[in-house]
Amino acid sequence: MVEQNDNYQPSEDEAVYVISVAAQLSGMHPQTLRQYDRLGFVSPGRASGRGRRYSLRDIASLRNIQRLVGEGVNLAGIARIIELESAVANMAIEVAKLRTEVDALIVQNPPKALVLRDSQEVVVLEKDK
Repeated sequence: MVEQNDNYQPSEDEAVYVISVAAQLSGMHPQTLRQYDRLGFVSPGRASGRGRRYSLRDIASLRNIQRLVGEGVNLAGIARIIELESAVANMAIEVAKLRTEVDALIVQNPPKALVLRDSQEVVVLEKDK
């Protein structure tokens, strides 16, 4: 027999909420959640019987979509916002990786100190008058 842990908290990516619970938590109708799944705004997991299972991250996304709709953004605008937010997040990850790589290279090859050269006399050529 499997023991139940009363302190169990699902991770934010763990798909555990059925559509009725996700609808209640997000403040939306279940049919709206189905539409947003078809549009690709959220991608809930699937149970063995093909029923949708939403994660906490999915519910947070649904709340964000609901906020945007409330602000008057249409579905095409929401799709574009989601696309751009994803691109920004991916770029932030890439920048963090590059910073780590640059820091490692600097440790391996510290920059050379600037060497001051001896001052040299400057000769100005004048045209014959």
